[in-house]
Amino acid sequence: SFYEELLSHGILKPLTAPVEGMVVKEGSCNYVAPQGISSVVKYYLKQSGADVFYEQHVTHISLRDGKWEVSRKIGPPELFDIVILTMPVPQILQLQGDIVNIINKSQKQQLESVSYSSRYALGLFYEAGTRIDVPWAAQYITDNPCIRFISIDNKKRNIESPEIGPSVVVHTTVMFGSEHLDSDPAEVQQLILSHLERIVPSLPKPASIKCQKWRYSQVTKAVPNCLGEMILHTQPLLICGGDGFTRSNFNGCIDSAMSLAEAVKSHL
Repeated sequence: SFYEELLSHGILKPLTAPVEGMVVKEGSCNYVAPQGISSVVKYYLKQSGADVFYEQHVTHISLRDGKWEVSRKIGPPELFDIVILTMPVPQILQLQGDIVNIINKSQKQQLESVSYSSRYALGLFYEAGTRIDVPWAAQYITDNPCIRFISIDNKKRNIESPEIGPSVVVHTTVMFGSEHLDSDPAEVQQLILSHLERIVPSLPKPASIKCQKWRYSQVTKAVPNCLGEMILHTQPLLICGGDGFTRSNFNGCIDSAMSLAEAVKSHL
């Protein structure tokens, strides 16, 4: 039903562009989000009717008179009846305040067992009218120590237009990501570009480049024997979930969201 709804609103579309080297599982269907994966999140936030506040860096969670006091880097603390945490699991363990003692020993062990891969993503942006002359929309690379995936993003999303400049997205291998996790970003960018030039020598010079470190890219080991959420405290409710409690794909996110929603509903 989630896929049907997103397809009917054009948020998702079936992937029709050629992707070289993709492992296709029998019976599976691949989709693309023409306006980017954030459009899926924005769609659900709009449906919820919630007021959303971005860029609030949470640092402490403590109990205050039967409510949760949530502190952030900038601005005064706020009180909440229910707190749901869906950030990467290592970031849950970095939170300060009463939460440190509320997470019991066995929960802490389970949370500490979660692991993530790290990668870099490189975006190359071109002026409108630039031609990128390759026969594929995206390609998985198996024989390069640095690059794992290259996508001509507007082609992959099937939204090519003469008014909008094309963009290329490059993802590094897991090994490269872990080896260069704390390297100088400018050096990393140069390294990726030099490998990219060898793989696709015909690429024109971009108008701009953005290099993004993705410390928590995909879950390699989720919370063991978990149904998608973990209750840390019942009254008031403090609960955590997300792909760290299932797996890193859209279905994993839906499973965790449904599980969180059920747990919260039963506490209302």
